[in-house]
Amino acid sequence: MIQLNKQSILIGVAVLAIIITGVLISANGNSNTTLSFLKFNFFTSPKGVAEKAVAYLNSKVLLQGQSATLNSFSEESGVIKVNIKITSADGSKDYNSYITKDGKLFFPDVLVLGDSKNQQPSPSATTSTPATLAKVDKPMLEAYVVSDCPFGLQMQRVMDNAIANIPSLGQYLKVRYIGSVVNGAITSMHGDKEAQENLRQICLRDEQASKYWAYVSCYMRKGDSTACQVSEKIDANKLSACMTDSKRGLAYAKEDFDLNTKYNIQGSPTLILNGTQVSEFDFGGRASNTIKTLICNSSSKEPDFCSTALNTETAATSFSLTYAGSGSSANNAANCAPATN
Repeated sequence: MIQLNKQSILIGVAVLAIIITGVLISANGNSNTTLSFLKFNFFTSPKGVAEKAVAYLNSKVLLQGQSATLNSFSEESGVIKVNIKITSADGSKDYNSYITKDGKLFFPDVLVLGDSKNQQPSPSATTSTPATLAKVDKPMLEAYVVSDCPFGLQMQRVMDNAIANIPSLGQYLKVRYIGSVVNGAITSMHGDKEAQENLRQICLRDEQASKYWAYVSCYMRKGDSTACQVSEKIDANKLSACMTDSKRGLAYAKEDFDLNTKYNIQGSPTLILNGTQVSEFDFGGRASNTIKTLICNSSSKEPDFCSTALNTETAATSFSLTYAGSGSSANNAANCAPATN
């Protein structure tokens, strides 16, 4: 099964819908304006709408190595339903999407009314705010990421900086990874290199925990895993054994991936606090002080470190030599569906 799970396609379709809607609004406001930017004529047959949508996904939205093909189209409940196959090196998967007949809106998914018996509420549908945050004796904040996503790296950088300044915060924080296990191999949204780095970090987290943050801190600078394993004195034999033993590395990874499903994780990063999705932007954004605030606001008895001020500056995305500065080469085009405010 392709490791899209709508993570790659959802953000692409969202961008597509925004661009299309903006261009059409502009066109409606100026009778002399054409749709030459998209070369898209929506006021045509349903087949034409479907074919143009697929062509635009291929030319403007999907990542290198991915392609979309149109399986079928039909008119249904006043919209055009399209079944699209997304193919990549990991395989292919079919998706149903919907386009309004005037071409102004493109929906990656819909909720079917009147068929609630098969619909289960998603844990991530409930998002906490500072006013509604539940308090527990020992809160746990989990960040779901992929290792080469610019925004996943940003969240790991935030957590790393918080722990560097308040080491005791580490007991309240955990990084988990997004992906799946297919035919005995780990997959990730940006390909095998990222999948293997996810697995490497999972093995370090679960078998060499005292080295995890030191390694991640190093990796976030330039993405050089080999150098970081040497500089941080990683037990290479133990790491290799973990990554190749399905009862170890893959088993640890599957625990994370099962939680992806439980919490309906859609993008990197996603924060889960005590079993409920939270938005970091409700608590100060992607900065290390936000991590402290989330833990302190959800503690029934505030830890001693809650009065300690941490960095409120937004952390750098992608690979960076410093907490908030520009870094080395960055893959800022990576489609990791970042959470936004």
